[in-house]
Amino acid sequence: MQRTKIKEILSSAPQGQTVKAQGWVRTFRNNQFIAINDGSTINNIQAVVALNTFDDTLLKRITTGACISVEGELIASVGKGQAVEIKVNQLTVLGDSDPEEFPLQPKKHSLEFLREKAHLRVRTNTISAVMRVRHAMAFAIHHFFNERGFTYVHTPIITGSDAEGAGDMFRVTTLNINNPPRDESGHVDHKEDFFGRETNLTVSGQLEGETYALALGDIYTFGPTFRAENSNTTRHLAEFWMIEPEMAFYDITDNMQLATDLLQYLVRYALDHCKDDLEFLNKRAHEEEATKPQEQRSELSLLERLRFVIENDFQRLTYTEAIDILRNSNPNKKKKFHYLVDQWGVDLQSEHERYLVEKHFKKPVILYDYPKDIKAFYMRQNDDGKTVAAMDVLFPGIGEIIGGSQREERYDQLLKRVHEMNLPEKDLWWYLDLRKFGSAPHAGFGLGFERLILFVTGMTNIRDVIPYPRFPKSAEF
Repeated sequence: MQRTKIKEILSSAPQGQTVKAQGWVRTFRNNQFIAINDGSTINNIQAVVALNTFDDTLLKRITTGACISVEGELIASVGKGQAVEIKVNQLTVLGDSDPEEFPLQPKKHSLEFLREKAHLRVRTNTISAVMRVRHAMAFAIHHFFNERGFTYVHTPIITGSDAEGAGDMFRVTTLNINNPPRDESGHVDHKEDFFGRETNLTVSGQLEGETYALALGDIYTFGPTFRAENSNTTRHLAEFWMIEPEMAFYDITDNMQLATDLLQYLVRYALDHCKDDLEFLNKRAHEEEATKPQEQRSELSLLERLRFVIENDFQRLTYTEAIDILRNSNPNKKKKFHYLVDQWGVDLQSEHERYLVEKHFKKPVILYDYPKDIKAFYMRQNDDGKTVAAMDVLFPGIGEIIGGSQREERYDQLLKRVHEMNLPEKDLWWYLDLRKFGSAPHAGFGLGFERLILFVTGMTNIRDVIPYPRFPKSAEF
């Protein structure tokens, strides 16, 4: 008989039909009631085994974590919590199961413990819900851009350029690290390397994406990026995914509007298509908030934060206006900010961004026109000589979720900026070429995928929203 996914079974009306379900045992109570989950939904199907129907040896193999197959009649449930259940007439244990060694027993486990069992943690309600939401968001991203005529471009993972100018990159080499070839100066001779030059894992697909935008019009990338930043915070990973659209003939205002449309579309999609998982995660987030000191608790529940995004216009204001608001705010005057705002030109921290969103405007915020000295070389310089056409989108509970800019399309201005920041012109010749041959105004932004999933799921550690997190001293799985 053909297997039916549990999500489909649970939405079926009992009409005496026989169904087949396969999945993993969550609990087995009183030698009668088996809760089975196959990953298609957060909800389990209850399979009821009549007493004295099956051999005790078989029943002893049905333990938490075991994989089983059941066939039987779909009937209305007399118990609470489910509308239907399966009256079992055929029962098979698939594969082996050692109940004494299975680490995820039916009790609450800490997220820290689950990270140590990354190969099994997706069998828990929390991580499985997060991963279904992650899938839905990935699908929705492609759907959004496809509907708007964007072309999906696969930009390289191995690169010779540093898009951010930060230098925190993973090197890619086939040289013998114990005895690498050296040039006359004693430096490692990368001419002997696989690519004949020094190469790294990419921190961004933006620069390559721009080359395609200046031929195809509107493009986007969606792929893995890497940063060798020695950070152990709850907001940083060494390997993460980025969505990076680049659009020809866009200015900073067009860019802000597209970012707004994308984020509201994604949040609305999650609310429409991930209802069961979000209700579970909303309850989980509420329980977690209750353990925090009163002053650290969020004023909004997870579902309220999601509706907050789609029900409010995004407030737009300049960096200069934001500095004035922050400088005169009570937390700043009373020195409650960890980083005090005392002068124009400082780089805003998450606490400042969240204050603007959650306390001052009480809506999502887009800041733009940042000081050029704290932004990347490729951002278009404004006429004031002090600022660039950069933008950040700020969300409740998380701070910056999108960063972007109008790109500098003027050759002389871009070359000057490259020299000011001591960047290697020889490595950026092809990027500069775009400003020589048919240059056009263009803009783009980056949306960190895991940062988005953090917001949509209400999780608080970025390591819990990616299947196998990579961070300093951790690449076990």
